[in-house]
Amino acid sequence: MENIASKTIIEWFFAAKVVDFPEHAGACVKYKDQQIAVFNFGYEGEWYATQNKCPHKHEMALSRGLTGDSNGEPKVACPFHKKTFSLKTGDCLTDTGYAIETYPVKVSDGKVYIGIHE
Repeated sequence: MENIASKTIIEWFFAAKVVDFPEHAGACVKYKDQQIAVFNFGYEGEWYATQNKCPHKHEMALSRGLTGDSNGEPKVACPFHKKTFSLKTGDCLTDTGYAIETYPVKVSDGKVYIGIHE
């Protein structure tokens, strides 16, 4: 998986208002034909975004996954198959054969924006 820092952001799109996202959990937003999972780690004040599709069985489910951390690494586990992914890098923490796309997130004036890259 390519490092997100090496990608050029081509557009920031408005996902939703901060109050529209549950704290300490995920929600799904749509950008064109993509489903993007957005995670609000309220205690830490951190936000993450990934593809919503679990690459294991191709279920659109990561936004409903179990969130937490593994040795300080924020993660989400697919609610169906329990494959666990880093929200920072997209790497699968339980099976090196899988990875997910990650997106940068910025919050400004109570609004959440997702960075779409090339």
